[in-house]
Amino acid sequence: MARIIAITNQKGGVGKTTTAVNLAASLAAGRASNQVLLVDLDPQGNATMGCGIDKHGVRATSYDVLLNEVDISEALQYSETAQMQILPANGDLTGAEVALLDVESGQARLRGSLQRIAANFDFILIDCPPSLNMLTVNALTAAQGVIIPVQCEYYALEGLSALLQTIDKVRRSTNPELRIEGMLRTMYDSRNRLAEEVSSQIETHFGKEVYTTIIPRNVRLAEAPSYGQPIIVYDPSSRGSETYRNLAKEVRQRARQQSTSTSVLDTAAAERRL
Repeated sequence: MARIIAITNQKGGVGKTTTAVNLAASLAAGRASNQVLLVDLDPQGNATMGCGIDKHGVRATSYDVLLNEVDISEALQYSETAQMQILPANGDLTGAEVALLDVESGQARLRGSLQRIAANFDFILIDCPPSLNMLTVNALTAAQGVIIPVQCEYYALEGLSALLQTIDKVRRSTNPELRIEGMLRTMYDSRNRLAEEVSSQIETHFGKEVYTTIIPRNVRLAEAPSYGQPIIVYDPSSRGSETYRNLAKEVRQRARQQSTSTSVLDTAAAERRL
């Protein structure tokens, strides 16, 4: 059964989609048995394009799945480039947020769809929009774990309190199994003193919940999406590729630990530390 992980932070520009695409591709490439699905739940469709799929040319998207217009199995696209399945998204998804407000159990539509296919995958990653809206709530209701990218720049922790509150509310209302998978430091520049200070600050606030792997600022990593390729395909020997392979190892390890442990990040305690 798949480990379902939402990748979210309502603050834009933190490397959320970069992480969704490259972590998913790294998990898919890690072992031959890994079957990975990347769910694009952002109307910008950047995760879809980053895997080499034309978001304007697909016959069905996550919008159609959320509105029960097609079965999820009919909407999946296989990315030859990334070697994994994609539930694509495009601008149509913008209309889903309003539409879901008017349907019964609208916040659980994605969960119902993923439950029907979860047995076919080892990992399902969900790329969320940069906001705390109905789409994000759908992702959190469907997920077992949450990865929160936090950039190593000024105001890094801004807005995290609201996100942790939302996660806690979802846990108490629609998804008691939801857990914080880990905090991921992104956009790290070792030459920048501020980046070092922010990285240390994140460790101080979140302790063992912070991934050891730190995602650097990397030119090749920034170039890869424009070619519709994950970094492990675009430049396998780059520093960015190496770090996402390392992150995939940590994610697998934590997934194994979660299956045998009930330890979680106390979001209320984390919020008090912010």
